[in-house]
Amino acid sequence: MSVIENLNPKSVWKHFDEIRKIPHCSKHEEKIRDYIINFAKDNKLKLKIDKTGNVVISKFASKGMENKPTVVLQGHMDMVCEKNSDIEHDFSKDPIKLKIKDDILTADGTTLGADNGIGLAISLAILEDKTLKNGPIEALFTVDEETGLTGAFAMESDMLTGKILLNLDSEDFGVITVGCAGGGDSKIKLPLKTQTIAGDLESLHIKISGLRGGHSGVDAHEQRGNAIKILARILWKASQNHEFYLADIKGGDKHNAIPREAYAKISIGKTGKASFKSCLITEEKDILEEIKPIDPNLKIEIENIEKLNKKLDKNSQISLLNLLHSLPHGIDKMSYDIPDLVETSTNLATVSLDKNNALIGLSSRSSIMSALQDFRDRIRATASLSGAKITEETPYPGWKPNLNSNLLALSKKIFKEMYGEEPKVEAIHAGLECGIIGEKFPGMDMISIGPTIKYPHSPEEQVYISTIDKFYKYVLKLLEDI
Repeated sequence: MSVIENLNPKSVWKHFDEIRKIPHCSKHEEKIRDYIINFAKDNKLKLKIDKTGNVVISKFASKGMENKPTVVLQGHMDMVCEKNSDIEHDFSKDPIKLKIKDDILTADGTTLGADNGIGLAISLAILEDKTLKNGPIEALFTVDEETGLTGAFAMESDMLTGKILLNLDSEDFGVITVGCAGGGDSKIKLPLKTQTIAGDLESLHIKISGLRGGHSGVDAHEQRGNAIKILARILWKASQNHEFYLADIKGGDKHNAIPREAYAKISIGKTGKASFKSCLITEEKDILEEIKPIDPNLKIEIENIEKLNKKLDKNSQISLLNLLHSLPHGIDKMSYDIPDLVETSTNLATVSLDKNNALIGLSSRSSIMSALQDFRDRIRATASLSGAKITEETPYPGWKPNLNSNLLALSKKIFKEMYGEEPKVEAIHAGLECGIIGEKFPGMDMISIGPTIKYPHSPEEQVYISTIDKFYKYVLKLLEDI
């Protein structure tokens, strides 16, 4: 028996229980798409599928509501698949294991997939309920939102007719989101040369772990620790007074997740080993003091490993450590217009080595496109100093707030009537598909709303159970009154 089987609203939790059993990591949405398509066929609902794999399911208006405007319910099919390194879990086949404590639903050492599984489940529950009062509905399910908003970018122009959109991908109940940051990824390739190791050396595995990670946009303001930056810092520091030989370095996994873990493999002479380890531990203690209020569980592990046969040559090692230590991560600017809103930031997201190169990925965000481009230009300039090559993904647009929106006014009014308080109206420092959809379908009146989900994109991800029922009833009332 599932731990969520008896939660309310039953129809929403029923679908979420099915969704968490279906593999749907970004770029691997085939099985969740099949579930949605079969749902439409079973319920005899009109179905559209474009060549990218986006799905639209249409539901006719209930009796007496035929003259209502068409409302688009929108969410994405993919989830960020992250797990702790000590957890055995295969996202390609294993169901997400659920745990409940008080009002909080989490997974067992993995991401939960509430982002955006809850939004999908709510849309499906609405589509199948024949007792609701609603005008015409188009439910849009997009692919690959998390790794580049691919589905929204490639959506075909005949997929939607509605001009009112409820994006169900926000993560704070009682907050109406009306704007978001744009963003773009940068990929750095630094050429490296390797050599065979000679001499009587010992080899070490150095691991940074215990960090919280999280969503590189939503959690940017907290300035959580980045495992890649911490590892680069302690190795750079050690390189100033110790001779060691770097053979491998790896950290991060997703462009929009703050790296929680990173490791390096090095070789060092026996006489310098103790001093080298002491240097690393001292620097790690200093860093912990700096980030302890937000990331108190940082730890470094240094273990002996089987002797390594290869190392980077001296110039390659210097170039790589200089580059990783100097590349930016975190907040660049706060907004001048909106209090406490991060305007521009970047996430140093991934690093790994192949046979001949270091591969480094960064994801930058800004609510001002010129500031975004300037930040990416600075990353390009930094990379060029190390002789690296850089490629840049096409940036996705932000979503400019429209505080005179009719949908926003109605949404605020309904929330106040239902829950006795004014909702907050905010812009966020994360990417939402609304900006792209708004460009593709001019005149679309949009808001983004959701239940309370904390720490998405990390194994800490959790959803507040009591907000699901409230949020579902709020969406139903919106559909009735629009």
